[in-house]
Amino acid sequence: MQRITAIIRFEKFEDVRAALEKKGYPGISLTRIEGHGRQKGLTQQFRGREYTIDMLPKFKLDMVVKDSDTKAIVDTIMAAARTGETGDGKIFVSPVSEVYRIRTGEQGEAAI
Repeated sequence: MQRITAIIRFEKFEDVRAALEKKGYPGISLTRIEGHGRQKGLTQQFRGREYTIDMLPKFKLDMVVKDSDTKAIVDTIMAAARTGETGDGKIFVSPVSEVYRIRTGEQGEAAI
């Protein structure tokens, strides 16, 4: 099993969610976060004054999936979240040693 964590643009969430649902992967956890990478924030003008927003709003998606589904899910997220601009985000994949479903006591892939 693998944990997929994707940091995506705020405005691309609905596209990613719809693409995952269409491919049959509806289960995600969502966290609103703020941060920046190479993009280093945004400079805007308001009433003739320039100001910088250092921490940009992003969404962090988390999913635990079967090993065999990992590549398809990563490809789906990348296709739906990509704009081609700096700040599109990142996807991290890490191994999960065990999963337990609290309600039934199932474990492993059966608990996903």
